[in-house]
Amino acid sequence: MKKTKRHNRTVHVDFQEESTYYRLIEDGSAFLEFVVAYVFSIGFQFFHKSHCSGGSNFTRHSHYARVRLGGLRIWRIQCCECKRTFSILPHFVQRYRSMPPTVAQKAMIAIYGGLSLENTSLILNVSAMSIWRLLISLGRFHAAKVLLNSGLSLPTYFQGDEKHTKHLKQKAYLTTIVDRQLIWHLGWADAASAQAFENSYRPFQQIALKHDSTHQVEGILTDGYDSTRLSLSRLFPKALIGSCLLHAAKKIPARIQGVSSDIRQALSRSFTKKLFDPPKLSGLEAFSVAQRLRHFPKKVRLLAGEENAQRVKEWIDEKKQGWINTIKDSNMPKTSTFLDQAHRRIDRKLFMMQTFHHRTGDKQPFLNALAVLFN
Repeated sequence: MKKTKRHNRTVHVDFQEESTYYRLIEDGSAFLEFVVAYVFSIGFQFFHKSHCSGGSNFTRHSHYARVRLGGLRIWRIQCCECKRTFSILPHFVQRYRSMPPTVAQKAMIAIYGGLSLENTSLILNVSAMSIWRLLISLGRFHAAKVLLNSGLSLPTYFQGDEKHTKHLKQKAYLTTIVDRQLIWHLGWADAASAQAFENSYRPFQQIALKHDSTHQVEGILTDGYDSTRLSLSRLFPKALIGSCLLHAAKKIPARIQGVSSDIRQALSRSFTKKLFDPPKLSGLEAFSVAQRLRHFPKKVRLLAGEENAQRVKEWIDEKKQGWINTIKDSNMPKTSTFLDQAHRRIDRKLFMMQTFHHRTGDKQPFLNALAVLFN
């Protein structure tokens, strides 16, 4: 028998100060007005029963005391029409957790600051279990949902990339979607195939379409990796897929072999100039960039020989369309430097978390929590 999905009917409300909460719980009507006004101001909707028309007609239902929090009183409110109840938690109390705000603050510092669990317990006097509980609590929310509930709009241009990491001595991949300096998606793939990456990126697409069925992604910047480009083009078929110019410039020295370092660096600078210093681009100017890329192997042949020139020519022919897409669209991000930095910092956090590396553990809550904290 299929179990019915239960909606979370615990509502966190920001009372700004603890004293405000203690004052309002003594006044039933003022408490209800504050709670309903706050919930609707952030765009949150109560999950009423299916036959209920919703609305804001509530009454205080009952209350209970949190013994581990010194007998703190928690009120439930009830819809006057469908009789469904909701628990109201103040901002300084976590759901089903006996964690004071000061401990939660220390746990956040420990996670974001990069301390190991052992050093955390010694320096900040906070237990490893508190850190784990905080991560699981935050991990219930996908980063995209948190950003959308914060009032941000879906990105029309973003960067999509993967970062290889180690999991139980096997190579695995963090799949990430970033817009400017916000992480919209952080996922996991056990293989480097396009299908594995597509499955990992799909939750972001589903959340975006559920939020706005007309949402259209215009452009995506990648590092040029074939599996990443193919997976994102399947999920967003109308988007222009570009390639990071900085990644391209860094790969030139590795394509040229058997010559001195000075020659490789000189060719690398020349290639970088062709990508980053083209004429103003629109229409025919993009064709001009393609021409400049086509002539670059001639310079390689002159300085590094025929074999290197052929190798560079084949590489340019394979990758140049992604570079041209990046250059000709002025709204497209040009480099993925921030994304690379974010990957390195997140990978260091995951390396410290033994529970994340458990063979049968659920990895996504940890990734969700790290994305939310990073933002």
